[in-house]
Amino acid sequence: MQHQLSSVTESIKPLHFLERRKKILSFDTYIFFLLRMGCAISGLAEKAEFGERNTDTFTAAVCPSGDQIQKIKESWQVIRDDIAKVGIIMFVRLFETHPECKDVFFLFRDVEDLERLRTSRELRAHGLRVMSFIEKSVARLDQLDRLEALALELGKSHYHYNAPPKYYSYVGAEFICAVQPILKERWTQELEEAWKTMFLYITSLMKQGYQEESRRQHLLTLSPKERPEKSHTAL
Repeated sequence: MQHQLSSVTESIKPLHFLERRKKILSFDTYIFFLLRMGCAISGLAEKAEFGERNTDTFTAAVCPSGDQIQKIKESWQVIRDDIAKVGIIMFVRLFETHPECKDVFFLFRDVEDLERLRTSRELRAHGLRVMSFIEKSVARLDQLDRLEALALELGKSHYHYNAPPKYYSYVGAEFICAVQPILKERWTQELEEAWKTMFLYITSLMKQGYQEESRRQHLLTLSPKERPEKSHTAL
C-alpha cells in the first residue's frame, strides 16, 4: 500500500502536465501514460480497496439505486464506442497489478512482456467477451431477476474455468480505471460510486454462483450414503 500511495504522489505532477497536453495526444498514447502511472486520477488506495474487499467469502451486496442506474446507462453510451480498447487496457492492467491472474489464462500465463498483449488477438477477443457481459449487465439493471440469473450462471461457469472468486472484483476495479480517460469531464465521484456499486453487486452474485457449483460438484463426488437428505439441501 505504501508503494501504491507513493506512486500516486509521484505521478501528480506528470498527470497535470498530461491533462494540459491530452488534446494533442492520441487516445492510445493518453491511455498508455495512464497505465504507466497506475491510474492515479482515481486514487490507487481507493481502487485497491475496492478490488480487494469481499474476495474470499460470499457477501450479499445491494443493487444500484435508480439514480445510479441512470448514470451508468448514460456513461455506457460513451464507453461502448471504445469497448475493444477498454477490454485490452483492462486486462493488461489486471496482469500488471495482479500477475497471479495470468494463471487462469492458458494463453497468457507464460507471457512476460505485457506490452505484447496490447496487440494480442486472443486478449482482444476475451476483452470483448467481458465487455459484452458488462453491456448485458447494464441492459438488465432494470430487470434484476434476469441480471441475477446472468451473473449466477457466469459464476458457475467460472468454477469450471478454475477462476476463483477473489479475482472477480479486480476486473471491476480495472474497468473503472480504464474508462475514466474516455469519459473525461463526464467522470464524477457519483458516477464512480455507481459503477462500483454495480460491480460489487454482480461479483457478489458471481461468487454465490461459484460456491453453489462448487458445492454441487462436491456432492457428485460423494457416495449415495454420504449425500445429505434432499430435505436438508437446496439441490
